[in-house]
Amino acid sequence: MQRSDRRLIISEINPKSPISEAYRTLRTNIQFSAIDEDLRVIVITSAGPGEGKSTTASNLAVVSAQAEKKVLLIDADLRKPTAHRTFLLTNRIGLTNYLTGQAGVDEVVRSSFVPNLDVLTAGSSPPNPSEMLGSRKMLSLVEHLKQFYDMIIIDTPPALVVTDAQIVSTYSDGVVLVIDSGKVKREAAMKVKSNLEHVKARLLGVVLNNIDRKTSENYYYYYYYGNQADQK
Repeated sequence: MQRSDRRLIISEINPKSPISEAYRTLRTNIQFSAIDEDLRVIVITSAGPGEGKSTTASNLAVVSAQAEKKVLLIDADLRKPTAHRTFLLTNRIGLTNYLTGQAGVDEVVRSSFVPNLDVLTAGSSPPNPSEMLGSRKMLSLVEHLKQFYDMIIIDTPPALVVTDAQIVSTYSDGVVLVIDSGKVKREAAMKVKSNLEHVKARLLGVVLNNIDRKTSENYYYYYYYGNQADQK
């Protein structure tokens, strides 16, 4: 794959930037949002497309790996996958190929250029993404992978577009919702929250991006219930 195809990861190329620090704040807030529980499987979703969920998933995975955790990023956005471009990996085989019995776990989980971070790309485009993500084999796969990783981050499609995020959230430890502050209306965000609560998903909090801070950079802000953590 050509390097020009790569989706750049700010926390990897510029770990001292304010945005990278915001992702570290996100990582820390997730850890402290349930002190007495081990949050290991985290779903990242958004209300609609283009809000930065995949960017958030990739950067959260990188900063978690930088903290010496063994991390796996699963690209479960089977309709519009991006992880293979971000991490310069082939998408010839991946999650869907494992779920259909065409490949084994060792064939689809690959090391990335970030130490401590492995990636499971989406794989071949399937006709039935929701059914595959809700299958017993998918649940068994996540349970199996939990033996080898401190954190599993699952990038899912927008929650208002399809039901995939709701399905995956039922076997996760929590969900982080990414919202473009200048794009998504309150009603849409509340609808996503309601949909997730309907399947008894645990909403850990919300990442607001593209906040106007009267600066040339876009900042990320993380809010979790009962507390607020904002980078200086």
